[in-house]
Amino acid sequence: MDRLTEMEAFATVVDQGGFTDAAKKMGISKSAVSKHVSSLEARLGARLLNRTTRRVSPTEIGLAYYDRARRVLNDAGEADALVT
Repeated sequence: MDRLTEMEAFATVVDQGGFTDAAKKMGISKSAVSKHVSSLEARLGARLLNRTTRRVSPTEIGLAYYDRARRVLNDAGEADALVT
């Protein structure tokens, strides 16, 4: 899977507080968001989110990763805007 898409899915889950709202925001299915986040966690070898039936929250390392991922995604958006 695409690394930036995985990062975007993870960051959006954290921003929106869950997979359902993240899927709505991204315009993709909830299962697609889940697959992106699971793929990211598998690639990194770390659990980034604590999942319960009622809520999703970042782990300690997930919060640190979120900060870096958000910067990368913002930089990528700015680079695209520069060209367009």
